Amino acid sequence: MRPRFAVLASVMCALVVAALPGIASAAPAHNRGLTINATPNPIPSGEGVLIYGQLNHKPVAGQTIILYHHISGTGPGFTVIGTTKTGSTGFYEFTRAEGVVVTNRSWFTREAGAPGVHSRTVHERVSALVSLTASTNTAFTRHPVTFTGHVSPNHAFEPVFLQEQKGNSDDWTTLKRGILGPGSNYVINYSWPVPGLHVVRVVFRGDIRNIAGASDPVTVTVQQAQIADFTINTSDPIIPSGQQATISGTLFMPGTTTPEPSTAVTLFARSAGQNSFTAVGAGSTDSNGDYSFTVSPPHNTIYQVRTTLPPKRHTATLVEGVQDMVTLTPSSMTSTVGGSVTFSGTVTPDKAGHVIYLEKLGNDGDWHIVETRLVQSDATFQFTWTFGAMGTKQFRARIPGGPYNVGAASPPVTITVSGVAPLSSLPPAS
Repeated sequence: MRPRFAVLASVMCALVVAALPGIASAAPAHNRGLTINATPNPIPSGEGVLIYGQLNHKPVAGQTIILYHHISGTGPGFTVIGTTKTGSTGFYEFTRAEGVVVTNRSWFTREAGAPGVHSRTVHERVSALVSLTASTNTAFTRHPVTFTGHVSPNHAFEPVFLQEQKGNSDDWTTLKRGILGPGSNYVINYSWPVPGLHVVRVVFRGDIRNIAGASDPVTVTVQQAQIADFTINTSDPIIPSGQQATISGTLFMPGTTTPEPSTAVTLFARSAGQNSFTAVGAGSTDSNGDYSFTVSPPHNTIYQVRTTLPPKRHTATLVEGVQDMVTLTPSSMTSTVGGSVTFSGTVTPDKAGHVIYLEKLGNDGDWHIVETRLVQSDATFQFTWTFGAMGTKQFRARIPGGPYNVGAASPPVTITVSGVAPLSSLPPAS
């Protein structure tokens, strides 16, 4: 399993804190009587952050604490962004509202009037937000699909990459490279030479300002081009697990548009993981040359209809996707800044060992991956998320799919975050 975000490449050097009131010239490596922590970390761009710690240099109560920050990719030095007072036991806190922390940055604190009392430096890693929209979710072989989207914050003229999932894992193969325009938007066209179900995403690989970010995956069903005189279609190219679809089409006299009635036809199927077709249904065309079969496959399946008797003829192949079903239940519908909620769920059919994502609805209106896990042996999964700002937050679980089933998202759940957790209940600052 991979980390939920890429690791920030550069680590700032440890130097001495400058005593200037508004600017610190360098980042301290160790705390001297003042601890600090930040949660969540890493975050998707724009997520709220709680910064907290404790003064251990007497007196501890009612002392002024100054928060400094440095934004990655800007000039050297740290600037003051806020002050607060310690509580009776020396605890302090700062909250950074949603929409403020959009790029990588570093923080440290010091006690006002005591330049030698300062915290270590915390490096907050911030992933770029990547959106993705496909011009169609059902295409034909060798017909391009247009993928469009946006990267936030603006990373104009930097590359993004269209990628396809490999199997059930969190490994992805790059299909094509695109370049962000002046508005940080991209357009990538891609076509597939053979039919199948393709799970794709777009990735921004990161730079000094943001760590890597990936879009919500999209599934594209690619069908083989029709054979004009023996067609095949489906009532729905992707059905929920356990549901039915109708495979239908029309048989015409060879090379004509004249229907061929009362002709025996056989439905053949090849499920994911199978190498050859097997006959799964028999019927005949009606007076208009039409035929139909009702199917309810457990996994993604390729169908083909053939004439039963000579002369042997057949349709193009048809891909029928079967979608997973995902549930998600939070441990609580409410929380606090600095507090956590555990999300539990299941996947049907069983997808033990399959990668699954926790997604959060961003301020841009798109879903973004914030945690990555694997489905357990009993088809369950679990995530825990810590909140950095108050407000109403929406989450869902997303399984991206694979060779056996099409991915799906759970219904979203809403968490209301208000107040701040007692600082003594938070993970220890250092």
